[in-house]
Amino acid sequence: VQLEESGGGMVQAGDSLRLSCVASGSTLSNYDMGWFRQAPGKDRTLVAAISRSGDNTYHVDSVKGRFTISRDNGKNTVYLQMNSLKPEDTAVYYCAAVNSGRYYYTRRMTYEYSYWGQGTQVTVSS
Repeated sequence: VQLEESGGGMVQAGDSLRLSCVASGSTLSNYDMGWFRQAPGKDRTLVAAISRSGDNTYHVDSVKGRFTISRDNGKNTVYLQMNSLKPEDTAVYYCAAVNSGRYYYTRRMTYEYSYWGQGTQVTVSS
């Protein structure tokens, strides 16, 4: 599966962005998905994850109540709605996919995902 992110940009604190991740080459409903981010000089870390059906989601504490992960399998697309953005949200955002197993669990580590997009830059100014 190939993944392509879009929707990043430069915004001010308090603004909103919606990131999209479009999959091609395979049916997205076969994959559990995650959104990660990486700030300069820092590790790539999980922001949110979603099961292949969309029934299960996970958000890290720092974005709870502000970010929402969702998916539309009919459009082969996963979204990350980001509201009330803060300067500390500045990073390159990546979507990632892994073939779904029999039982869903939240995969928090980069090595648990098999496929990655190229990333989209989000810059939040104060």
